[in-house]
Amino acid sequence: MAEIITPVIEDLGFELVRIRLMAGETKTLQIMADKPNGGIEVDDCARISTAVSASLDVEDPLDDAYTLEVSSPGIDRPLTRLKDFDAWEGYEVKLETTELIDGRRRFKGALQGTEGNDVLIEIEVAGEPTTIGLNYEWLSDAKLVLTDDLIRDVLRARKDAGDVDEKQFDEIQTIIDGDEET
Repeated sequence: MAEIITPVIEDLGFELVRIRLMAGETKTLQIMADKPNGGIEVDDCARISTAVSASLDVEDPLDDAYTLEVSSPGIDRPLTRLKDFDAWEGYEVKLETTELIDGRRRFKGALQGTEGNDVLIEIEVAGEPTTIGLNYEWLSDAKLVLTDDLIRDVLRARKDAGDVDEKQFDEIQTIIDGDEET
């Protein structure tokens, strides 16, 4: 599936974050995409959906009916590529492994980047902060934890990139303050 979808998304200037096919009464093909610098918008998702849908209609990789869902990864995004673990170094993450490691599968702590094929995370061990490495191939799930620092930094980066128009917030504040003209 990724072989069909990835070139379409990349031709539009985006990166594929994740593909999931979810079962149900009607299957859902979920595609998460983002701009290389982050900050994908609803209109971008619509463009991706249109282009991917046309490609899937031609290739027809699924036998059954399905719903196509294109979305942004969100602020508390999944980390699906090794480079994501370097890009989000310093932020709190939740990692889950396929197998037990020292009696556990779930790890939560500060992401410390990567070293080779290992994802480094600082966790508490016997009350002391300890950095451990988990082989990237062992991970079954990884995502950022929504924190005030993460929200602040993502919004600041989007503002610095010109993706956030602060005037829209002025209009909202005017409405909240009750100063809008009628």
